[in-house]
Amino acid sequence: MYESRSRKFVYEVEGLASDNRPSYSVRTSGTVFITVTYDRMQEEMRRINRLGGKILSIKPLTSETLTGAKVIAETAPATPNHKSMTQTKAKVDIPINLYKPKNPYIGKCVENTELVREGGTGTVRHLKFDISGGDLRYLEGQSIGIIPPGTDEKGKAHKLRLYSIASTRHGDDIDDKTVSLCVRELEYKHPETGETIYGVCSSYLCNLDTGADVAITGPVGKEMLLPDDEDATIIMLATGTGIAPFRAFLWRMFKEQHEDYKFKGLAWLIFGIPYTANILYKEELEALAAEYPDNFRLTYAISREQKCEDGSKMYVQSRVSEYAGEIFDMIQKPNTHVYMCGLKGMEPPIAETFTQEAEKLGMDWDAKRKELKKAHRWHVEVY
Repeated sequence: MYESRSRKFVYEVEGLASDNRPSYSVRTSGTVFITVTYDRMQEEMRRINRLGGKILSIKPLTSETLTGAKVIAETAPATPNHKSMTQTKAKVDIPINLYKPKNPYIGKCVENTELVREGGTGTVRHLKFDISGGDLRYLEGQSIGIIPPGTDEKGKAHKLRLYSIASTRHGDDIDDKTVSLCVRELEYKHPETGETIYGVCSSYLCNLDTGADVAITGPVGKEMLLPDDEDATIIMLATGTGIAPFRAFLWRMFKEQHEDYKFKGLAWLIFGIPYTANILYKEELEALAAEYPDNFRLTYAISREQKCEDGSKMYVQSRVSEYAGEIFDMIQKPNTHVYMCGLKGMEPPIAETFTQEAEKLGMDWDAKRKELKKAHRWHVEVY
């Protein structure tokens, strides 16, 4: 059995991103040869896919296999963090629907913690799922689907609900083995009976026990992806759990260390919440703002505690109006991206603010917004 597991095979691969392994034999065609033992073949296939490579052939390692290759590199032994932190600066492979509702990935809940502190409203949970047993991968800004167990009032299986991913592609533990969500339990009064109604999927997730299995689909989404430009200006407008993709952005920009992605631009988060106790990931955000004051700007809009000059409640759109001139100046630069995630109620007043700023410059905001959208610089995901 050991002899079988240690047999070696040669992968011929093209389009492989740098993985800090210069000993690969590279053909003039751009292909590389990689040797791998039998027991690591599936793992190596997944690594090649993540790095954008395409396997052209797989052959047993023999003396004939070596023909035409000056060097054949053997893949390194697996380590707890065997997946490369480097990512290609070429076009990134965007994973879409690797797992579908008919055949979901069964992950395992490994963390479920409360994010709302005493004095806040509602319950919001940070959930982390182990995905180490499959091929589920994702990018910052994407979403995954969760299929709650059980059936609806018609006896049919519950449909999936989509949630924005709150972790980077490497997961909270930076080992490529987890995916995280930020979930608020939906709770409202029935308009006729007055009965308190809880959301099916959100309640299921918020009350999920660690160790429990969870059916995951996806990932999906290309609208909210982070640009590769290390010098970009990233303006993030969030309400509540709309912070999820921006947490992933900020971790990738500042908390993780990458060989080929060193963010040197400006990230500005304007975050709307009702109370200070509802500031999700407060310690994380403020630690990053303190450590990177030249690159990360953090602005809160706390509606039940802060007031505008006219005495009205302070919302995200209020902050956008307050800094309208500065934000609009940033938007004129070709490498500025604007992201909006959260409650759709903030979108119309923000559009009104930008309309007024555009008029001051003799511009039409609708035309400008369409121009930004076409250039993939205007990103909106509201609900």
